Amino acid sequence: MTALELALAAALLCGISGVPSLFGNIPMFLGRRIACCCISSGTAVGMAAVWNSLIQQGTSEAVEVIWRLPVGSLLFRLDPLSAFFLIPILIVAVCVSLYACGYSSTSPHNRAESWLTFYFGLLVASILLLVLSASVISLLFFWEAMALLTFLAMCMDHSRPEVRTAGMHYLIASHISTLCLIVMSALLSINGNFQFPGTGTLQPSGIASLGILLTALVGFGLKAGIMPLHIWLPGAHANAPSHISAFMSGIVIKMGIYGLLRMLSFFSTPPLWWGVMFLCFGIISSIIGVLFAIGQHDIKRLLAYHSIENIGIIVMGIGVALIGLSTGNNILFVLGMAGALLHVLNHALFKSLLFLGAGAVIHAGGTREIDRMGGLSRVIPLTSLAFMIGAAAICGLPPLNGFVSEFLIYLGIFKGFGVSGGNAAIFLALAAPALALTGGLALACFVKVYGITFLGEPRSALPESHEHPAMTSAMAVLSAFCILIGVLPFIACRLIEPVITSIFPRTGELLPSIQTTAHLYGLSAAAAILILIIILLVIFYVYRLKSSPLGESDTWGCGYASPSPSMQYTASSFAEMLVSIFDRILRPERHEPAISGLFPAQGKFHSHVPEVVLDHGILPIFQAIDRNLAIVRRLQSGQLNRYILYVLVVLFVLLAFSAGM
Repeated sequence: MTALELALAAALLCGISGVPSLFGNIPMFLGRRIACCCISSGTAVGMAAVWNSLIQQGTSEAVEVIWRLPVGSLLFRLDPLSAFFLIPILIVAVCVSLYACGYSSTSPHNRAESWLTFYFGLLVASILLLVLSASVISLLFFWEAMALLTFLAMCMDHSRPEVRTAGMHYLIASHISTLCLIVMSALLSINGNFQFPGTGTLQPSGIASLGILLTALVGFGLKAGIMPLHIWLPGAHANAPSHISAFMSGIVIKMGIYGLLRMLSFFSTPPLWWGVMFLCFGIISSIIGVLFAIGQHDIKRLLAYHSIENIGIIVMGIGVALIGLSTGNNILFVLGMAGALLHVLNHALFKSLLFLGAGAVIHAGGTREIDRMGGLSRVIPLTSLAFMIGAAAICGLPPLNGFVSEFLIYLGIFKGFGVSGGNAAIFLALAAPALALTGGLALACFVKVYGITFLGEPRSALPESHEHPAMTSAMAVLSAFCILIGVLPFIACRLIEPVITSIFPRTGELLPSIQTTAHLYGLSAAAAILILIIILLVIFYVYRLKSSPLGESDTWGCGYASPSPSMQYTASSFAEMLVSIFDRILRPERHEPAISGLFPAQGKFHSHVPEVVLDHGILPIFQAIDRNLAIVRRLQSGQLNRYILYVLVVLFVLLAFSAGM
């Protein structure tokens, strides 16, 4: 079989994975395990296709599926860009499927779980076929299939009003996204050819090119969650089942990044303002995304805002690469694009790990509110360790994978700043401190999350330890990948180099190697030494604990005669200083109790950071439109004769207008 045929076979195996779970005579746990086996088989087959395309440098292949619709045929092609995106899709899909075997309910009365297994398999297949699409018809067909299946999967618990609201917001955003992509597809197919244009065949000048860029930026940016097009993302990620949230954050939003890269590959050397625009969008998304994350009390909503932050980092890398491409700086182009692509893979791994860890926390504690947790490392120690690895990776700390991709973007910014001039140097100078600020704020946020959730005294009764082997195994696999890429980054970069040369091929030019430009072998050695030091310190600490004599004595009470969990930091108190600094952006809302009298009654304090763009921007606008246009509803009387009259009036007006012309 060719590499493309292997990739299509992988999509087929994933697509049929959930079918056995729909049969009533098959136990639910067995159907879920069959689905996991099918997706695992599809992952093995798909990785063989990736090996052939990226490692063995196989040629691009195409398969055309003829159908009877008048808009052309479905066309599939496997090239290095498609092959690279298959890697995170397949890895995250098999881990999520394995995790679901322990996370989801196995009650025979909860048949909705069987449908969720079915929808998830189809969702994975639709995304695989999306990245293999080589025509605008295939792209739109599987883009809409992905949107619908994501909606069905995230709204399984539709009895809750907040789930229905989040699902409606997602559906509206998906419709707008598809509408923009239809316009983009029409502009790309203006000559009657529905196939994707060849790489670098379109000129970035002219009204049509500007229309393609803007419609693609809105359409794909909505799916990716680029600020301020992120309005659907926090609610959808927070209210979906945790393993579906992991797949949405790790993979679904990356399809927006894939679409942007695919669209950019159609053009030859872009103008400088394209790169500056992407860089600015990335800076805004990364900084504001992490600021909103700091103010959240819901652990899944907090992680959702960090997805916006990391999408911003990826877009920053794309902006750096486009600036390098437009200025002829190959080092800047290679490092920026390598950092963006590697962060796509890294974010898929550590963000899926964090959402799966959050699901285990919710599974154990029965709540998403961070302020009601505490001391959970005592009952779910393996989840605590996996979550700590994911938290360190998302903060960009060595020796984990998040550090490597951010290091490449940093290096590209610094090297580009030294050789670029004019406006490019100004914006690159802003990008470095923006990326540093994002990392610092992310570190503060995850110190809050991990400390309040897993450490300290419990704020409510601790549950019994019940870590499921399937759940911990899935998190262990993702944790291992986070460590492996951090220690051996040159392996991942070997997969990226064919992608970079295929996205924007440079005739007669030899692009610099990522390994030599970024000194990845030295970085790998430093990571290995750091891990060795950590291991030795842990061994020394354990040895000292075991060799030290045991005794009992009173400890210093720090001035508290009777300490209690209420004296610990909460999510609000920990983040209060940072939230107050950026209160003009975050608009925090505080609900304080009324205190009066010498002996006031017990009161409660509550604060939260709203979704400013949605709650203070979009919703008020539509509510005002709804109020002011209420009179128009009178035209909708339900009487057929009036509707016929409306049609006749419009026809007469159009005829009169055409006669006047």
